[in-house]
Amino acid sequence: MGKGFEHAYKVVLIKSMTASNLDLQVSFLPIEGNGDMGGGVIWRASGDRDYYLARANPLEQNIRIYRVVKGVRHLLQNFDQIIDVRQWHTLHVITRGCQIQVLYDEKPVFDLCDQTFTTGSIGLWTKSDAVTYFDDLRLRILK
Repeated sequence: MGKGFEHAYKVVLIKSMTASNLDLQVSFLPIEGNGDMGGGVIWRASGDRDYYLARANPLEQNIRIYRVVKGVRHLLQNFDQIIDVRQWHTLHVITRGCQIQVLYDEKPVFDLCDQTFTTGSIGLWTKSDAVTYFDDLRLRILK
């Protein structure tokens, strides 16, 4: 691995739409990775360096929610969870105003308030050498 490789974030944004209040869900299949594994979902992104991120990591056996500002991750909350490799899982985010709820395999893991970002794009995220498949990305705009 090259220097800084462990901090290389892979971000894919859907810039054709923006949303403030949303119900966002994705299925993901963690396959492999030495430096990192798993992946996550992004919302309220103004670019590839400013967004919210909920991610699941089978190497660390946890789920985390971050606020990423100017490319720097700020941990908002951590939840320890056994995450099986080579099995499909879901990450589900519901946000209204400052309220953010995150579910893992439809089990509630986070319920918090953060007002840093109010609107933006959605996307997908991995890190380092993670090999993760994503499927069934669903977005519902909430009133």
